[in-house]
Amino acid sequence: MKHERLKLAPPHVREIIYAEPFALARRLKGAKALTLLESVQRHEHLGRYSFLAAAPRQTLVVEKGVARLDGVAQAEAPLAVVQRLLDGNALAHVAGLPPFQGGLAGYIAYEFGRSLEPKARIPDFPALAPDMVLHVYDTVIGIDHMQERAWIFARHAAEGEALEKALKAKPQATGHHVVEGFASNLPRTAYEAAVRATVEDILAGDIFQANITQCFSAARPPDFDPFAFYQVLRRKNPATFAALLDYDGAQVISSSPERLVKFDGVTAEARPIKGTRRRDADPQRDAALITELQASRKDRAENVMIVDLLRNDLSRVCRPGTVKVPVLCGLESYANVHHLVSVVQGDLRPGLHLTDLIAAVFPGGSITGAPKIRAMEIIAEREQMARGVYCGAIGYMGFSGHSDFNIAIRTVQATPDHIHVQGGGGITAKSQAPAEYEESLTKIARIMEAFAP
Repeated sequence: MKHERLKLAPPHVREIIYAEPFALARRLKGAKALTLLESVQRHEHLGRYSFLAAAPRQTLVVEKGVARLDGVAQAEAPLAVVQRLLDGNALAHVAGLPPFQGGLAGYIAYEFGRSLEPKARIPDFPALAPDMVLHVYDTVIGIDHMQERAWIFARHAAEGEALEKALKAKPQATGHHVVEGFASNLPRTAYEAAVRATVEDILAGDIFQANITQCFSAARPPDFDPFAFYQVLRRKNPATFAALLDYDGAQVISSSPERLVKFDGVTAEARPIKGTRRRDADPQRDAALITELQASRKDRAENVMIVDLLRNDLSRVCRPGTVKVPVLCGLESYANVHHLVSVVQGDLRPGLHLTDLIAAVFPGGSITGAPKIRAMEIIAEREQMARGVYCGAIGYMGFSGHSDFNIAIRTVQATPDHIHVQGGGGITAKSQAPAEYEESLTKIARIMEAFAP
């Protein structure tokens, strides 16, 4: 059953000429808080829709547990503020069209998980980004790639007309995408030592699995253009859950293949990724790598452990008997890698809200480990720095009750001074440190190629 909410009128809907989402984003380049959520790799179910929004009505920023709405501190907890914004702006859903028809969009940083798991003993490292940045968009462009059609959704018709007029502007030129001089916070010897220490934690019975990553950082060149970099990255590493966020001097560029959670008003769906092999240009070697991945007991066990964790997470907020796993260790292939991907679904319990669902599944089990709290503590011990948006989530929560967030892997964070790229993998009892180090590089290989001249 659907959850009862005060339903206002549906948004004003106006169909516009279909175009590539990034081409439309270039026409809005420079607009305040531009958010592009793009399915670059097209797929009937995973990569069908893209969304573009800018010039929000309000902005919610969370830092150190305090939520500020347009700079004003709020008395409520951050997710309570989010739910208030959703409920106070509720819109009826227009069926058959792209599901984000106005609402909140942006990111939830990995460190927001500390407030959801207060028992976790996690140091307060210097932040790479606020814990949460969500913008309230009354006007959104929704694109259906299967139908090759596009629409503007607007709370007020005049706002939709103004956006349509802005889209007629000449596409702005892109600048330079080259960044050099990256250095890791964990050189090879240190990363391999972190992997071995995590294996010891597992053998001692402390945890079953933990996701250990390293961060490559470089000085941001004065002429670096995030749009130019995204243009290269979306070509080199097309992904179903890509994103370009241009927020007040700091940008996030993502080419993630992984969904944290999708919600359609009734059913929640998570798609954890565990198990990776590189792609090979030779078809026979590529097929052999697929066979190796599908036959790997280590990779399948790693995936099943996270599926169990997510079944538990969803069971906290879903109706009894509805949590199921329609796909276990299915194969998905991308430009640079093959992955094992599972699907976990459940129907949200009556009386609970979208923010209850987010609180139950965040941060994603595939980028923490199991059990989640202890894995998060070990991650902090080994990595010794904040993750920021990386391993957090990018996406939207719609006024109509629909929502979709990725897990922000294959993601670049560009601050005013630095560029950060992170990569890693799940460590199990059978992990070999040299192989895990190489896998961490494989995960970000296409990103590093996109930075090259």
